[in-house]
Amino acid sequence: MSTFRVTAERLTIHPHGNADALELAQVGLYRAVVAKGQYRTGDWALYIPEGALLPDGLIAELGLTGRLAGPEKNRVKAVRLRGELSQGIVCLPDAVKDVDLAAEPDRDYAAELGVTKWIPPVPVHMAGEVVPAPDLLRWIEIEDIKRYPGIFEPGEPVVATEKIHGSACLFSLVGEEGFVSSKGFGSKNLALAHNPKNLYWRAVETYEVAAAARRVAAKYGATRVGVFGEVFGRGVQDLAYGANATGERVGYAVFDIAVAAGDEPRRWLDPAELAETLDEVGLPAVPRLYEGPYDEAALMELAAGRETVSGTEAHLREGLVVRPATGRRSDILGGRAIAKFVSPAYLTRKGGTEYE
Repeated sequence: MSTFRVTAERLTIHPHGNADALELAQVGLYRAVVAKGQYRTGDWALYIPEGALLPDGLIAELGLTGRLAGPEKNRVKAVRLRGELSQGIVCLPDAVKDVDLAAEPDRDYAAELGVTKWIPPVPVHMAGEVVPAPDLLRWIEIEDIKRYPGIFEPGEPVVATEKIHGSACLFSLVGEEGFVSSKGFGSKNLALAHNPKNLYWRAVETYEVAAAARRVAAKYGATRVGVFGEVFGRGVQDLAYGANATGERVGYAVFDIAVAAGDEPRRWLDPAELAETLDEVGLPAVPRLYEGPYDEAALMELAAGRETVSGTEAHLREGLVVRPATGRRSDILGGRAIAKFVSPAYLTRKGGTEYE
């Protein structure tokens, strides 16, 4: 999931093509369905993102009782309303009616509204005993291009890889010691104790990730190496790509590598370095779908295609991950320039799972 915040946003209003009583309020490149006449272009309102859990009082105040997702009907999820994709909620709750929203555009209103981030339950085969790992290399949150559309410059050389709907598997080599973790545990500097039945350990051992990481360390003179891959298949998420994570060979593909020497900050390998390195050490890579000048519309269209992981286009594509051909910092993000393009069909599919 992306960074979670409830923020004040200046709106742009668009007509709804299929409903006289509805309009579309745009935040970044997101659009949320609102009642016609409720807002005008230039107005400020709060934006509650997908993946938010709302308290009962706020749900009732917004007139959304029984209309949200999840067993408790309290989770914000992308939906299609009269044919238009609606992502997130645009609102002006009573708690902020007297607040000058334009004066504090960076303020996070989640806590005072009682809005929290939805964290899916972790299945048993993806959980396990955890141990402290203060020096492991964490994965980062990837923001949606619709939230921050200015990350890339038009025509900038970029590379787009397929975003696989699995679970992020983190392997960190720190000196001679290896740590295996998930995205969620890794964010807390925790690693999973060795367990050959654990999903992430099975992937690391099946694909000999530790040995590959040692070769990466030697190649770059690194004392710490982070290998970031996606574990996938039936038994992981609802999209399986023809793999079976409950069988002998779980699906696994690497999407990033970071290296660091001594106390130096980590460095992410550029796409060309990554491809060359994975080929040298024998690790599978996520499919590369595009390399060329940044074209937002073309990449949006590409994100909505069919998956290429299985070789059979068995189901829809989750989307793309886009990064510059030469790694750089983004002032908009305050860190690495990287973003995801998510397929609308993926967002609105039925029976989806979102385990981290």
